[in-house]
Amino acid sequence: MKHEHFITQPVIDGGEFCLRPLRISDAGLIRLHSADERVARATTSIPHPLPPGATEDLIRRAQSATRDQDVWAIDTAARGGPEVMGLIGLTRIEGEQSEISFWVAPAYWNTGVASSAVAALVAENPLDNRTMFASVFQDNPASARVLTNCGFLYIGDAENYSVARRATVPTWTYSRVLDARKQD
Repeated sequence: MKHEHFITQPVIDGGEFCLRPLRISDAGLIRLHSADERVARATTSIPHPLPPGATEDLIRRAQSATRDQDVWAIDTAARGGPEVMGLIGLTRIEGEQSEISFWVAPAYWNTGVASSAVAALVAENPLDNRTMFASVFQDNPASARVLTNCGFLYIGDAENYSVARRATVPTWTYSRVLDARKQD
Protein backbone atom coordinates (compact mmCIF):
# COMPACT_ATOMS: atom_id res chain seq x y z
CA MET A 1 0.00 0.00 0.00
CA LYS A 2 1.43 3.40 -0.98
CA HIS A 3 0.65 6.50 0.99
CA GLU A 4 0.94 9.96 -0.53
CA HIS A 5 1.15 11.85 2.76
CA PHE A 6 2.70 10.93 6.08
CA ILE A 7 2.42 12.77 9.33
CA THR A 8 5.61 13.26 11.26
CA GLN A 9 5.85 10.54 13.85
CA PRO A 10 5.42 12.25 17.24
CA VAL A 11 7.15 11.62 20.53
CA ILE A 12 4.42 10.57 22.96
CA ASP A 13 4.70 11.31 26.68
CA GLY A 14 3.72 8.26 28.68
CA GLY A 15 4.53 9.68 32.10
CA GLU A 16 7.23 7.29 33.28
CA PHE A 17 8.45 6.78 29.70
CA CYS A 18 8.18 8.26 26.26
CA LEU A 19 7.28 6.57 23.02
CA ARG A 20 9.69 7.86 20.40
CA PRO A 21 10.60 7.02 16.80
CA LEU A 22 13.38 4.48 16.36
CA ARG A 23 16.99 5.60 16.04
CA ILE A 24 19.91 3.73 14.50
CA SER A 25 21.53 3.72 17.95
CA ASP A 26 18.63 1.53 19.20
CA ALA A 27 19.86 -1.45 17.18
CA GLY A 28 21.86 -3.05 20.00
CA LEU A 29 19.05 -3.07 22.57
CA ILE A 30 16.39 -4.04 20.02
CA ARG A 31 18.61 -6.91 18.86
CA LEU A 32 19.30 -8.01 22.45
CA HIS A 33 15.62 -8.11 23.40
CA SER A 34 14.12 -9.38 20.15
CA ALA A 35 16.67 -12.19 19.88
CA ASP A 36 15.11 -13.69 23.03
CA GLU A 37 13.05 -16.66 21.88
CA ARG A 38 10.22 -15.77 24.31
CA VAL A 39 9.81 -12.38 22.62
CA ALA A 40 10.07 -13.77 19.08
CA ARG A 41 7.49 -16.52 19.75
CA ALA A 42 4.97 -13.92 20.97
CA THR A 43 5.11 -12.02 17.66
CA THR A 44 4.19 -12.81 14.10
CA SER A 45 7.23 -11.21 12.50
CA ILE A 46 10.39 -11.68 14.58
CA PRO A 47 12.39 -14.72 13.43
CA HIS A 48 14.29 -16.96 15.81
CA PRO A 49 17.17 -17.18 15.68
CA LEU A 50 17.42 -13.52 14.71
CA PRO A 51 19.39 -13.26 11.45
CA PRO A 52 22.17 -10.71 10.97
CA GLY A 53 20.88 -7.38 9.72
CA ALA A 54 17.23 -7.97 10.74
CA THR A 55 17.27 -5.25 13.39
CA GLU A 56 18.88 -2.70 11.09
CA ASP A 57 16.29 -3.54 8.41
CA LEU A 58 13.48 -2.95 10.92
CA ILE A 59 14.91 0.46 11.83
CA ARG A 60 15.39 1.37 8.16
CA ARG A 61 11.77 0.44 7.37
CA ALA A 62 10.53 2.37 10.42
CA GLN A 63 12.39 5.49 9.24
CA SER A 64 11.23 5.25 5.62
CA ALA A 65 9.03 7.99 4.18
CA THR A 66 6.95 5.28 2.47
CA ARG A 67 6.41 3.17 5.60
CA ASP A 68 3.02 1.62 6.31
CA GLN A 69 3.87 1.14 10.00
CA ASP A 70 4.98 3.66 12.60
CA VAL A 71 7.16 2.10 15.30
CA TRP A 72 8.08 3.64 18.64
CA ALA A 73 10.66 2.64 21.24
CA ILE A 74 9.41 2.50 24.82
CA ASP A 75 12.13 4.72 26.33
CA THR A 76 12.75 5.45 30.03
CA ALA A 77 16.19 7.07 29.63
CA ALA A 78 14.93 10.46 30.88
CA ARG A 79 14.18 8.76 34.21
CA GLY A 80 17.45 6.85 34.34
CA GLY A 81 16.10 3.67 32.75
CA PRO A 82 16.86 1.90 29.50
CA GLU A 83 16.40 3.55 26.12
CA VAL A 84 14.51 0.52 24.77
CA MET A 85 12.23 -1.59 26.98
CA GLY A 86 10.24 -2.77 23.99
CA LEU A 87 8.57 -1.58 20.81
CA ILE A 88 5.03 -0.59 19.93
CA GLY A 89 3.65 0.10 16.47
CA LEU A 90 0.65 1.03 14.39
CA THR A 91 0.21 -0.52 10.96
CA ARG A 92 -2.10 1.43 8.69
CA ILE A 93 -5.06 -0.41 7.23
CA GLU A 94 -7.75 1.12 5.07
CA GLY A 95 -10.57 3.29 6.33
CA GLU A 96 -8.94 5.28 9.16
CA GLN A 97 -7.98 2.07 10.96
CA SER A 98 -4.72 0.67 12.29
CA GLU A 99 -3.48 -2.51 13.87
CA ILE A 100 -1.52 -2.06 17.06
CA SER A 101 1.31 -4.43 17.93
CA PHE A 102 3.78 -4.44 20.79
CA TRP A 103 6.42 -6.40 22.61
CA VAL A 104 8.25 -5.77 25.86
CA ALA A 105 11.55 -7.33 26.93
CA PRO A 106 11.07 -10.18 29.46
CA ALA A 107 12.86 -8.20 32.20
CA TYR A 108 9.88 -5.81 32.15
CA TRP A 109 7.04 -8.33 31.95
CA ASN A 110 4.33 -7.95 34.60
CA THR A 111 5.38 -4.38 35.40
CA GLY A 112 2.54 -2.54 33.62
CA VAL A 113 4.87 -1.20 30.91
CA ALA A 114 2.94 -2.79 28.03
CA SER A 115 -0.45 -1.61 29.32
CA SER A 116 0.88 1.91 29.88
CA ALA A 117 2.44 2.04 26.39
CA VAL A 118 -0.75 0.81 24.69
CA ALA A 119 -2.85 3.27 26.73
CA ALA A 120 -0.54 6.17 25.80
CA LEU A 121 -0.62 5.30 22.10
CA VAL A 122 -4.41 4.94 22.08
CA ALA A 123 -4.85 8.23 23.97
CA GLU A 124 -2.55 10.08 21.54
CA ASN A 125 -4.13 8.43 18.47
CA PRO A 126 -1.33 9.78 16.23
CA LEU A 127 -2.83 8.43 13.00
CA ASP A 128 -6.27 9.88 13.78
CA ASN A 129 -7.86 6.45 13.67
CA ARG A 130 -11.52 5.68 14.15
CA THR A 131 -10.72 2.07 15.10
CA MET A 132 -7.66 0.17 16.27
CA PHE A 133 -7.37 -3.59 16.02
CA ALA A 134 -4.97 -6.05 17.63
CA SER A 135 -4.44 -9.78 17.76
CA VAL A 136 -2.51 -11.94 20.20
CA PHE A 137 -1.64 -15.59 20.21
CA GLN A 138 -4.04 -17.60 22.36
CA ASP A 139 -1.16 -18.94 24.44
CA ASN A 140 -0.29 -15.35 25.47
CA PRO A 141 -3.07 -14.33 27.89
CA ALA A 142 -0.87 -11.58 29.39
CA SER A 143 -0.97 -9.64 26.11
CA ALA A 144 -4.72 -10.22 25.90
CA ARG A 145 -5.05 -8.64 29.37
CA VAL A 146 -3.01 -5.65 28.19
CA LEU A 147 -5.54 -5.07 25.43
CA THR A 148 -8.64 -5.53 27.59
CA ASN A 149 -7.11 -3.29 30.28
CA CYS A 150 -6.84 -0.60 27.57
CA GLY A 151 -10.47 -0.86 26.47
CA PHE A 152 -10.11 -3.28 23.56
CA LEU A 153 -13.01 -5.69 23.08
CA TYR A 154 -12.70 -9.29 21.96
CA ILE A 155 -14.24 -9.75 18.50
CA GLY A 156 -13.26 -13.30 17.55
CA ASP A 157 -10.75 -16.03 16.92
CA ALA A 158 -8.44 -16.23 13.94
CA GLU A 159 -4.99 -17.50 13.02
CA ASN A 160 -1.69 -15.82 12.18
CA TYR A 161 1.59 -17.20 10.99
CA SER A 162 4.48 -16.93 13.45
CA VAL A 163 7.89 -16.71 11.78
CA ALA A 164 9.67 -17.82 14.98
CA ARG A 165 7.39 -20.83 15.45
CA ARG A 166 7.29 -21.63 11.74
CA ALA A 167 3.60 -22.38 12.17
CA THR A 168 0.12 -20.92 11.99
CA VAL A 169 -1.03 -20.16 15.53
CA PRO A 170 -4.57 -19.51 16.88
CA THR A 171 -5.17 -15.87 17.85
CA TRP A 172 -7.71 -13.75 19.65
CA THR A 173 -8.68 -10.56 17.81
CA TYR A 174 -9.65 -7.30 19.52
CA SER A 175 -10.85 -3.87 18.47
CA ARG A 176 -11.27 -0.49 20.04
CA VAL A 177 -13.47 2.21 18.58
CA LEU A 178 -11.98 5.56 19.46
CA ASP A 179 -14.32 8.14 20.95
CA ALA A 180 -12.76 11.40 19.89
CA ARG A 181 -10.83 12.25 16.76
CA LYS A 182 -8.42 15.14 16.55
CA GLN A 183 -9.68 18.25 14.84
CA ASP A 184 -7.58 20.09 12.25
